Amino acid sequence: MANSSCSEPEPSDSLKAFGAVLKVFRERASLTQEQLAPLVMYSPHFVGSIEQGRRLPPGDFVERAEEALDAFGVLRAAARHVARQPGLAAWFRLWAQLEATAVGYECRVVPGLLQTEAYARAVMLNVPPPPTEDEVAERIAARLERQKLLTRKPPIAFSFIIEESVLLRDTGGEDVTRELLDHLIRCGELWNVEIQVMPLRQPHHAGADGPMQLLESQDHQWLGYSEGQQTGQLISDRKDVSLMQMRYAKMRSQALSPADSADLLKRMRGAL
Repeated sequence: MANSSCSEPEPSDSLKAFGAVLKVFRERASLTQEQLAPLVMYSPHFVGSIEQGRRLPPGDFVERAEEALDAFGVLRAAARHVARQPGLAAWFRLWAQLEATAVGYECRVVPGLLQTEAYARAVMLNVPPPPTEDEVAERIAARLERQKLLTRKPPIAFSFIIEESVLLRDTGGEDVTRELLDHLIRCGELWNVEIQVMPLRQPHHAGADGPMQLLESQDHQWLGYSEGQQTGQLISDRKDVSLMQMRYAKMRSQALSPADSADLLKRMRGAL
């Protein structure tokens, strides 16, 4: 029987609506949560969490519940509207809902929360297959919407480590890079945002395994996120998250300080 190890997202209207519909059909079938659980191959607690709008219903859960409850296609239709966030990859949507206190290390591109519109567009157009203009507009809109987290009230604490090589890549050309550096400098001046640059020459590097993100949820649970080609993994196992925290702490000592990073960004900006 499957169990989700993901932290429960903040309830949304769409999640609560799906949960209410599920409950109606379960009660119509005269089943308790404990009786429905083996039919959908999830735990009774998981069924309860979905009915309360505290978890995203996985696709296999929806299909099994649809069949077990003879729901006339209603559950499938309702699931299509659950927690929809256009412009975000499917595997990233839950993580985006959880962002509260976040830290991250990125070795491929500037983190999405710090990207300018022009830089985001350049990154998207560089990765095959080429997206349509509508797809680009949708993704950029979603990215810019997420960036409101940087100035949200109550404030959220953010810490970023970015490879110097990412900034030297000149993605999108000099004009795009110049605007990006100006934006990073401004973001680094926000009291709740800390930006560190991992220098190009650093013989000791704890992040050799690749990019990672960490966050503390509203119920003070630390979670990790790792992303690769067309995939993303939300990590909740305490040992794995603890390992990621140790690596990030080590990288913070290996990267330039926030003040030295700001000076480097200004020098790079002046050189363009």
